[in-house]
Amino acid sequence: MDNAGAKEMGKIDFDAGKPPPFRISEIREAIPKHCWEKNAWKSMSYVLRDIVFIVFFAVFFLWIDAWYAWPIYWLAQGTMFWALFVLGHDCGHGSFSESVKMNNFVGHFLHSFILVPYHGWRISHKTHHQNHGHVEKDESWHPLTEKLYRSLDFATRKLRFTIPFPLFAYPAYLEWSYLRGALTTLDRDYGWINNIHHDVGTHVIHHIFPQIPHYNLIEATKAAKPVLGKYYREPEKSGPLPVHLFGVLVKSLRIDHFVSDVGDVVYYQTDPNLHGNHQAKQQHQKEKQTLLNNKLY
Repeated sequence: MDNAGAKEMGKIDFDAGKPPPFRISEIREAIPKHCWEKNAWKSMSYVLRDIVFIVFFAVFFLWIDAWYAWPIYWLAQGTMFWALFVLGHDCGHGSFSESVKMNNFVGHFLHSFILVPYHGWRISHKTHHQNHGHVEKDESWHPLTEKLYRSLDFATRKLRFTIPFPLFAYPAYLEWSYLRGALTTLDRDYGWINNIHHDVGTHVIHHIFPQIPHYNLIEATKAAKPVLGKYYREPEKSGPLPVHLFGVLVKSLRIDHFVSDVGDVVYYQTDPNLHGNHQAKQQHQKEKQTLLNNKLY
């Protein structure tokens, strides 16, 4: 969670650093039973849909064969390749079908097509899900500790937080549990791309229950929100294209720099000297005081 996110949490009457007042079993019970059903035919229909679009784009742009069309092709086909990745991702979680052999066969085929090592990714991604938000064990997110951050020279710090490195900001927990780790994720609205990418932005429930097929995640999320309460943050609404996420990236690079070396629950903190901005320093002090007042710092 970035400092601004913690500040927003400070406006509501609960301590995000404490364990949630509900159990994972309560969330499970709130989700309709049919959301857990894995329909192999339905999953394969999405594979067929994506392949049709990929073939169409390839044939269409080869027919045009003009220099000005190729950048459009790269974006369109890259978007569809990501859709294939999401379907292979479902195979890795076992949410594509009830058959392990089918999941591995389809997943291996789809990921090989886009040059992703399916089984290596499947294993490491499982580790990520089991340890999400854990400072030491999560394989996807590795926040810098304050000690390590302070040991870096200024040029290295500047480079790390100027070139797009962290895309989204998440809180990091040392006093950790599976549920608390999953609740550190955020849902994102990708506009028109939501359907193309098989609702990959519906991420909170996916991290709690990765066994739920992607086509049931929206319904499962709606059913679980009354249980999650303030622990679920509504995603910012997107326009047709998710250009608002560039603002999220810039904000994260500006204020999410390191986490404390000590404490059971740690949050991203800001180095006000990194960008040499006096206004940023004042904002940092203001946010720091807010966090102290709300016992989140």
